[in-house]
Amino acid sequence: MDDLTQELGNAQWRKSTLSGSDGSDCVEVANLSGGHRGIRDSKDRNGPALILTPYQWAALLNSVKNGDLA
Repeated sequence: MDDLTQELGNAQWRKSTLSGSDGSDCVEVANLSGGHRGIRDSKDRNGPALILTPYQWAALLNSVKNGDLA
């Protein structure tokens, strides 16, 4: 994970095109090596980021799509 943590600094972050233009209430996602994903709060770009494995990323997407997190 240390290598992945270093990747976060140079990662290309993106957010949904459905997000508001002011950037509030958004998360940003970055592709990392090995299929991992970085996730951070768009309001705190210098703050902490989560690093998810490919399995964790897929599980998160499924939970969001199924409405399990509401």
